[in-house]
Amino acid sequence: MVEPFSSDHKNHQKPGVETMKKTITAAAAAFMLANTPAFGQASKYPAKPVRIVSAFSTGSGADAMLRIVADRLSKAWGQAVVVENKPGGTGFIAAADVMRSPADGYTLFHADGLNFTAVPHLYKKIPYDAQKDFVPVIPLHHSNFFIAVSSQSKWNSAGDLLAAAKAAPGRVTYGSWQIGSVAHLAGAALETASGTHMTHVPFKDVGQLYASVANGDVDWAFGTPGSAGPLQQAGKLKFIGWAGTERLATYPDVPLVGESGGPAGFQVSGWVGLFAPAGTPKTLVDQVNKDVTALYSQADIPPKMIQFGYMPLLIKPQEVSALIRKESEAYAKIVKENNLTLDQ
Repeated sequence: MVEPFSSDHKNHQKPGVETMKKTITAAAAAFMLANTPAFGQASKYPAKPVRIVSAFSTGSGADAMLRIVADRLSKAWGQAVVVENKPGGTGFIAAADVMRSPADGYTLFHADGLNFTAVPHLYKKIPYDAQKDFVPVIPLHHSNFFIAVSSQSKWNSAGDLLAAAKAAPGRVTYGSWQIGSVAHLAGAALETASGTHMTHVPFKDVGQLYASVANGDVDWAFGTPGSAGPLQQAGKLKFIGWAGTERLATYPDVPLVGESGGPAGFQVSGWVGLFAPAGTPKTLVDQVNKDVTALYSQADIPPKMIQFGYMPLLIKPQEVSALIRKESEAYAKIVKENNLTLDQ
């Protein structure tokens, strides 16, 4: 799967002051900055409520993190930031809504990065052009994933699961919250890496997926601490492997997939971000990017991210575009190797 993400943060120093006139000007500017409300409130944008259309279902980890961001932006901007959940259809429903909206910065698209990296390879026809209809604003977070099974499952490791899959090709089932989701593609990648054949079962939303895993209706699924964690904490799910590069600090007893009998080095990482309709002024895109980056410096935000198993991925819009191109190439290979064209 796609490698974990990182970004370099560079510090830029301002040039020195050479004249008294410049000193006075700089001091005045500093005074004005110090007395300006944070996160761009002094600008004309936003002058009215901002709507964020989310492709994720209410109650999912991505939705919960988005609502924290929306609340902080609302307080910083002095304007309502309204979240509208429109899940389903591989993100097409939410995407279509945003595409119909004016490119004025007042409607944003909250989506899985896969909508721009993998989905164009999964479908011969999609209702938007991933390269032309949207512009990236900022990733909100990225995360690795657990292998989650029912607490009643006899499997206690990735090795146990894969042994069962090898013994009965096609009988072991894995679920995802929708066709083409990172959980779906990661399952297909695990099949390829382990030389197994399992059956994918798509669900309509995250809640239904993990309830079905807990009940034993589907054998396993990839999940994050935010999405699958509540049922794990309730004793209905157990985590038998972590598809990351190192064990998660909040779940130190859960081994890496490669440590528990799975393919060595196997990892899954996905990211979620904000996008805007194509044509949205670059100044507004850059402002939202800057304001979201600023609020992530608030002391209580990192602990909230850790709670969901998320990590920040604070990069500029142009860097997001580069990331999309890189991942698109990687997912094109996965889709081709697994013959995953999904058009009906």
